[in-house]
Amino acid sequence: MGSNTIVSSTRRHFLRNSMVLGAAALPLSQLTQAASPPVSLPVDAALPESIRALKPVASQVVAITNSERVARVAKAQQLMGKHDIDVVFIGAGSSLTYFTGMHWWNSERLTGVLLPRNGDPVYVTPEFERGRTLEQIKLGNDVRGWQEDEDPYALVAKVIRDMGHATGTIGMEETVPFFRAKGIMDALPQARAVDAWPVTAGCRRVKSAAELALMKLANENTLAVYEAVWKALKPGMTEQDISGLIAMAYARTGLQGDASVNIGKYTASPHGSDQPQHLVEGTPIIFDGGCRAGGYTSDITRTVVLGQPSDDIRRIFDIVLQAQTAALKTARPGVTMESVDAAARKVISDAGYGPDYRYFSHRLGHGIGLDMHEWDYLVRGNTHLLEPGMTFSDEPGIYIPDKFGVRLEDILYVTEDGAALMTPQSPSIDQPFG
Repeated sequence: MGSNTIVSSTRRHFLRNSMVLGAAALPLSQLTQAASPPVSLPVDAALPESIRALKPVASQVVAITNSERVARVAKAQQLMGKHDIDVVFIGAGSSLTYFTGMHWWNSERLTGVLLPRNGDPVYVTPEFERGRTLEQIKLGNDVRGWQEDEDPYALVAKVIRDMGHATGTIGMEETVPFFRAKGIMDALPQARAVDAWPVTAGCRRVKSAAELALMKLANENTLAVYEAVWKALKPGMTEQDISGLIAMAYARTGLQGDASVNIGKYTASPHGSDQPQHLVEGTPIIFDGGCRAGGYTSDITRTVVLGQPSDDIRRIFDIVLQAQTAALKTARPGVTMESVDAAARKVISDAGYGPDYRYFSHRLGHGIGLDMHEWDYLVRGNTHLLEPGMTFSDEPGIYIPDKFGVRLEDILYVTEDGAALMTPQSPSIDQPFG
């Protein structure tokens, strides 16, 4: 994955979404609870005590304000001037939510916003969706509708011509499908299309205090859910059983979330396996996932053991923890992103689990915010510099084929003079939650 590319779907995320279906194997009374808002959940003796003890946190979500969105658009327009972009088209997806507050799915019907370098945004949507579009948008009210027998690209071209940019430079938000970008540019044969990532990434990669607060709430909630589920583990549970417990735990808190779960030798693959798995005492279990608060996501990985871990697991855990700490100590404004990866990788290689990607087989981390994977990446070759407000996963791991793996992941944010984690590190394999 390149440092300029936002990732909207990964194998790991697919696994997370499918694993939660394991809740279907649980008793109906528990499923009913998992699907209900946490404030209305009765105390049910069938639920593990640690999960019953979780408290609702959804009331702590403080939504992004319109004044912040106005500032986001102003910054985008400033960056458009810097990069000689006249209009940016943003289709369905997280960037549309970021700038306008709209939550829209990508389909064959064009809906999006045209953001000019100067002036107010203009929304284009199917005419039958006009009412729902007006309900959702937080900035402006200029909505242009197209009928089912009309060409939406002709309407987009007309709006751009009316803005005075028929021969201008049109930025395409990077997740806009090719067929849509082509349709717009075919309707504007004298215009030039460019990648709008300097604008979208230029705004989104540095988080505001409000964004950081939402991410911190989501991450703290995920950690509480993991601890509650760890305390509820029993020998013989399958990965679907454990994923079901995680789903019910999130339901208690009021924030939507899920996690992939892998057990024993399947922890030796960073993204796990679809093979049936059963919990045996003394073998590692990896939880990896997150939840959303106000649209912003968490991403935490914990490696735990039911019962007594072996000396090998303890030793590997301690090396991974040292690597995560080395990355945290290295991160600060002005440092290259590859340097943070290198600091963690050196600890693992020096401990005998190198060279390079032999046992630590993936990059150290990814950007995170509205999307679980977004700009930038802590990986060799990425010479971009860290800035205050940037957020990344700090997730080193060691994976021993056919035996076990250990990964620890917390979200790192860059401060004015260093970096910090949004959640406490896992201190030991024996007491993974302190």
